[in-house]
Amino acid sequence: MENRSGRPTKVIPTKARARFSVRNFFVSLGPGIITGAADDDPSGIATYSIAGAQLGTSLLWTAWVTWPLMAAVQMMCARIGMVTGRGLAGALAQKFPRWVLLIACTALLFANTINVASDLSGMADAAEVLTGVSSHIFVVIFGAAITVAIIRFRYHQIASILKWLVLSLFSYVLVAFLVSPDWRQVAHDTLIPSWPRGKEGWETLVAILGTGISPYLFFWQSAQEVEEEKAKGRRLLRQRAGATRAELLDRAVDIGVGTFLSNIAMFFIILTTAATLHAHGLTEITSSKEAAEALRPLAGDFATAVYAVGIVAVGFLAIPTLAGSAAYAFAEVLDWSSGLDQKLFQARAFYGAISGSVLFGVAADFLDINPITALFWTAIINGVLAPFLLVGVLLTARDKTIMVGQPSSVLSQIVVAATALIMFSAAIAMIVV
Repeated sequence: MENRSGRPTKVIPTKARARFSVRNFFVSLGPGIITGAADDDPSGIATYSIAGAQLGTSLLWTAWVTWPLMAAVQMMCARIGMVTGRGLAGALAQKFPRWVLLIACTALLFANTINVASDLSGMADAAEVLTGVSSHIFVVIFGAAITVAIIRFRYHQIASILKWLVLSLFSYVLVAFLVSPDWRQVAHDTLIPSWPRGKEGWETLVAILGTGISPYLFFWQSAQEVEEEKAKGRRLLRQRAGATRAELLDRAVDIGVGTFLSNIAMFFIILTTAATLHAHGLTEITSSKEAAEALRPLAGDFATAVYAVGIVAVGFLAIPTLAGSAAYAFAEVLDWSSGLDQKLFQARAFYGAISGSVLFGVAADFLDINPITALFWTAIINGVLAPFLLVGVLLTARDKTIMVGQPSSVLSQIVVAATALIMFSAAIAMIVV
C-alpha cells in the first residue's frame, strides 16, 4: 500500500497501533508543543498581566475561545510545511509576487526584533527581581547565551531544550492557586463571555488575539516541519511530496496539546494578576519587574519568585522562535542557505539575521524604552497584521496544486477564515470605539 507521495505505507494492526500511539505520545510532541509554549513569551505574559490588572477576570473566557482558533491556524501552517516540504514563505512564494513577500518579511522582522528587545528586557527585569543584580548585565548575558546556543547547537538539540522549557508554563498555574481567587467569579467570567468595555477593553482584546495568533508563530511552525524532515534524513525538499494520515494525526495531537498548555498558562496569568493587582487597585504596570514585585506583599516571596522564574524561562523559549522565524522567512524568499543544522559558514546570512535581531534587542535595552508598553503595543500590531497574513495562508492551504493534492479540510478552512474575520472585526472595533 502506498501513500500519496508514492512511498509504501506500513500497515499497523488496530491494537498494535493503539499501543504504539500511547508508547510514543510524548516522543511525538515536538514542533506543536514548542510553538504553543513560545506563544507565552514575555510579551504574552505582559499582555495577559495587563489584561488581568486593568480588567480583572472579565476576559478569562478568551482562553477557551481562542484555543481552537489558535490550534486550527497552527495546524494549517504545519500542514503546509509537512505536505510541501517548504516553510510558509516558500509556499506563499508560489502564490504571491516576491515584492509582496518581501514587504511581509520586513514587517515580520521589524515586529519580531522589537519583540526580542522587549522580551530580553522583561527577562532581565525578572532576573533582577531574583538576584538584585542590574538588569543591564543580564540583558547582555541572556542575549549572548541565546545567540551562541542557536549557532552552535543543532536542530534536535535546540528542539529538545525548548521542549523541556515548556514545563516553565506550569509556574503560573502554581502562582494562581497561591493567591486564593474568588473561584465563583472565576467560573462565571470563564464560562460566560462578556463584551469588552470601551477603547481600553477592545485594545486589550486585540492584544490578546495578536499574542495568541501571532504571525511569527505561523512561520516558525512550518519551518520546524521542514527541520523535522531534514532531521529524519530527507535532506532535499523535493524528496517530500505529501504527508501520511498518521503523520498529520500526530501533529494535530502535538499542536492540540501545545496550544492547550499555552492557553492554560494564559488563563492563570490573567487570573493571578486579576486576583492580586486588580483586586487591590494596582491597574498600571510599567515593567515585568514591577508586576513581579507587586505580587510580593499580596501573595508572598515564593509567588513573586515563581512568577519571575517563569518570565526568564519562557524568554529562553520564545526568543529563538522570534529571531528564527524572520530568518527562515527571508531565507526562503531570497534563496539563502538556511537551517539550524547548518554551520555558521554555510548559512552566514541566515545566522546573521538571527544574531542581528538579538544584538539589536540587547542594544535597545540601554535606551529609554518602557518594555512592557512596547510588548503590549507589539501584540496590538500583531493583532492587526495577523488577519491579513491569515488570508494568504488560507489561500495557499486550499490550493490543490501547491498542496500536492492534500489541501486543508473544509472544516479547517472555515475555522481559519472565521479567525481572520474575528481578528479583522476586533481591530476595527478598537479603532471605531
